[in-house]
Amino acid sequence: MTRTWEADPSASFARRLGKSARELGNTGGRDGCPDIWQLDNGDIAVIGRDLTDDYRAKLPEDASIAPDERLVVIPCNTLSAAKPDIPDARS
Repeated sequence: MTRTWEADPSASFARRLGKSARELGNTGGRDGCPDIWQLDNGDIAVIGRDLTDDYRAKLPEDASIAPDERLVVIPCNTLSAAKPDIPDARS
């Protein structure tokens, strides 16, 4: 299978999408995960709990996790808070 997209490790963090974990009450008194950031190349970085091993066997048939990928889980309120910052899809 040929990949058409590759992550660019030289991209920098440009802006947080949504609110910080502290603002949402998702952290134990310190800033940290979960978080969603837009990188300066337009890609999105998600910081969450690594549950790759827990979910690998539960994936739907049409989903997979490549050896260089990780499945992370974030609270729903983290994504909901980011919604106003995420542009609509272009067709």
